[in-house]
Amino acid sequence: MKLLRVGDVGKEIPAVLDGENIIRSLSKHIKDFNPENLNFETLDKIKKTDLKSLPIIKSKSRIGSCITKPTNFFAIGLNYKAHADETNSDAPKEPIVFNKSPNCIVGPYDNVIIPKSSKALDHEVEIAVVIGGKVQNVEEEEAQKFILGYCICNDISEREWQKNRGGQWVKGKSGDTFGPLGPYLVTKDEIKDLYNLNLSLDLNGKRRQTGNTSLMIFNFDFLISHISQFLTLMPGDIITTGTPAGVGMGMNPPDYLKDGDQMILKVEDLGEQKLNVIKEK
Repeated sequence: MKLLRVGDVGKEIPAVLDGENIIRSLSKHIKDFNPENLNFETLDKIKKTDLKSLPIIKSKSRIGSCITKPTNFFAIGLNYKAHADETNSDAPKEPIVFNKSPNCIVGPYDNVIIPKSSKALDHEVEIAVVIGGKVQNVEEEEAQKFILGYCICNDISEREWQKNRGGQWVKGKSGDTFGPLGPYLVTKDEIKDLYNLNLSLDLNGKRRQTGNTSLMIFNFDFLISHISQFLTLMPGDIITTGTPAGVGMGMNPPDYLKDGDQMILKVEDLGEQKLNVIKEK
């Protein structure tokens, strides 16, 4: 299934994309796709629902983030070797785990805002994992049992804040529009080959990033197992899993996002995002 949230900012309702690509409301059955409802029980409830009986939502309605108000929003750094190389970093021997503030989440077609004090705003096309059950010390072979689904994440990053302002990466990863998610939360059964998914990001019509999940240093299952050794993952938690090469920081000279830019992100089986970049007024 492809699950999404539709409506004006702060007024989104849960929805599902049916077999004919028609968006239908789930608001009479579920309150929202948040930690209270992002679990396998909710998924089973939707599967038993006659989708054609659900009200149709107008196709021109705004699509918001497919998830809202997660308790945790984790991210993985340098998880594609080519990206580590372009940033002059060593490939990690263990996953680099950092936080993004849940307040940074926006929709897949919303504006990405360059903060007034930003000097080096960058893009990162990624695949995010959404947790569907409580996870503690899980073995890698068991990790998929706890994954509800996957979605596109653009891990927007302010490099000067991230690299030069001291402290952890969270400073450069958590601005108000630094976490576009969606358009859909795609359940596992919709994905043909999890370990052979193509990712891409185009900036102003020109290809910037290209990658494939086969090139990840640490795969999805390993990441879930690894993180669960140190903390408990809960339903609704998000883990975005790293970006391939082609970010602005890796260019010579660096080429960061500018007012008026447009990004198009695509991930096989997960849809696409289209994001306009604007300077904060």
